[in-house]
Amino acid sequence: MSRAKKKKVERKPTVVRDVARKSGISSGFRFEFLNSAQRAAWGAFDKHDVLFLLGPAGTGKTQLACAFAMSEILAKKREKIVLTRPVVEAGESLGFLPGTMEEKLNPYMMPMYDCIDMCVGKESVERDIISKSIEIAPIAYCRGRTFQESICIFDEAQNATKTQLKLFMTRFGKNSKLIITGDPEQSDIRDGNTTLLEVANKMEELPGVGVIRFKACSIVRHPLIAGILEKFSEIEKKV
Repeated sequence: MSRAKKKKVERKPTVVRDVARKSGISSGFRFEFLNSAQRAAWGAFDKHDVLFLLGPAGTGKTQLACAFAMSEILAKKREKIVLTRPVVEAGESLGFLPGTMEEKLNPYMMPMYDCIDMCVGKESVERDIISKSIEIAPIAYCRGRTFQESICIFDEAQNATKTQLKLFMTRFGKNSKLIITGDPEQSDIRDGNTTLLEVANKMEELPGVGVIRFKACSIVRHPLIAGILEKFSEIEKKV
């Protein structure tokens, strides 16, 4: 009795492989678009030297920024990833933190480190390359600096002042890009909600500057988050 031939199923390459192949990235890099908004944002990275990613929590803004930065390093298009965040605590103080400046900043940088872990793991050749390329750049020490051949990420920019945004946005040099992420609805500082929006809207008038606005329907962290944010919005309107 002859065996029936198995029908060969043609598998389409995943988004992860598409991104890796087009960027010349090794197989150790993992990233997948979870919605059309993320795919559109990825395309915008190449078109703009300054890109704002704005939208509610859980839409993947930080992960997208970090993934693009890593893809540029692994494809040898850039040499450095510059990470910064406003050192602002969400309603409570951690007090004095011992250690070096980098050790003091580590708790604030964990969301970006988590994104890096998701894309290249904690132990891999790719992770070693990425780790060597990362520079933590506190805003307080950026005055007078120029970042060349870099992807510079300003995360949680809704907690930045206009002075801090102006300082960061004037630091990039040759073959560098800026990515600024933030949720204008979740600022931990006074007037932070309006500052980021005002700056992004004004800068969008310049050629080379783009703004991607994510909506609640683009939340990928957990399906309940959109509903939670909506209820908090209702609570805040009553106050």
